[in-house]
Amino acid sequence: MTILRTTLTTTAAVAAMTVAAQAADCPVKVGVLHSLSGTMAISETTLKDTMLMLIEQQNAKGGVLGCEIEPVVVDPASDWPLFAEKARELLTVHDVDVIFGNWTSVSRKSVLPVIEELNGLLFYPVQYEGEESSKNVFYTGAAPNQQAIPATDYFLEELGVEKFALLGTDYVYPRTTNNILESYLQDKGIAADDIFVNYTPFGHSDWSKIVSDVVALGADGKKVGVISTINGDANIGFYKELAAAGISADDIPVVAFSVGEEELSGLDTSNLVGHLAAWNYFQSAESDANTEWVAAWKARMGEERVTNDPMEAHFIGFNMWVNAAEAAGTTDVDAVRGAMYGQEFPNLTGGTAVMLPNHHLAKPVLIGEILEDGQFDIISQTEEVPGDAWTDFLPESAVLKSDWKELGCGMYNTETASCVQMNSNY
Repeated sequence: MTILRTTLTTTAAVAAMTVAAQAADCPVKVGVLHSLSGTMAISETTLKDTMLMLIEQQNAKGGVLGCEIEPVVVDPASDWPLFAEKARELLTVHDVDVIFGNWTSVSRKSVLPVIEELNGLLFYPVQYEGEESSKNVFYTGAAPNQQAIPATDYFLEELGVEKFALLGTDYVYPRTTNNILESYLQDKGIAADDIFVNYTPFGHSDWSKIVSDVVALGADGKKVGVISTINGDANIGFYKELAAAGISADDIPVVAFSVGEEELSGLDTSNLVGHLAAWNYFQSAESDANTEWVAAWKARMGEERVTNDPMEAHFIGFNMWVNAAEAAGTTDVDAVRGAMYGQEFPNLTGGTAVMLPNHHLAKPVLIGEILEDGQFDIISQTEEVPGDAWTDFLPESAVLKSDWKELGCGMYNTETASCVQMNSNY
């Protein structure tokens, strides 16, 4: 009886996989669109490695819809127009079912018209400036209300910062984020003259003048804090200059939005102890799921390799995509999109990620303090915060709502009760 039951069960499973395979063209192709060279390789190569590990793990479980998953890796080389070309190549030449990729917002903006034209699907894993909503993108990184605003509140409420230096790389994410933060800080009573804003090119290396300007900001004795949206390898020079100037976290604390464990692994962190980062995940998070994830990563990549927040975003997004495809019975983009709403998956900090109708996740907000070993001591953690595509702190955005499930609209004006068409270069 046991043998018969086992045989019947096995036969049923094989039959189910056969039916599932008929609903998808095997193999199922997953595009990996991350810079493996250029200024952003310091951050993005790890995300390529993450996707390969996730795909390997899923294939060991039977793939998706009875099909093996085949990764298709391309290198847009930190060249923003090349991102668009590589996205088109993935969708038209390689015929991928979904794309996981991008880091900078300028690269995402480059890709957006292509995936909308070709009805592709992009999972974008990095914190960003918001002010965008596309039915073809799931934003699994943090929106400003899940990172920038809580970090600013921490500076105001916990550290007593009175003057702010907003330092960023010169592209859309830092500029839009800092526009939001300037408005927010002034709403909080910080004078415009007490907010110093500076932008530098990708790969910028000479930080002496900027650091001296930040120091001068506190000449009147008021507490100064730096909010950093500096991206890529420019961070190395920035933190080295801080150390060379003898500035500690007690003197002028820095909270970074684009510096995690991977970036710190290339730095001498002895002089960075006490500076901060705001993310939704740190490797030091204590949960059974994270212990398992970190162990699997190190076993694959080497004991010296670290995990970070965008990796967790890919972990959540990829598993949600697999579950949505299984629920839809197909990898068809429109069907998968419909099955994504309400998807839940355990995050790595002990909670549950939920996909919202605005294509953002509900995520906890964590503030971490840099330790000498390049890890973070988590000093603040919230419950899950729903991501908001449109900020409440810019008047033109405060009236907008994104709801792709019920309203079928990414820019619904709540005052006029009408759907506004979003320009891809908004």
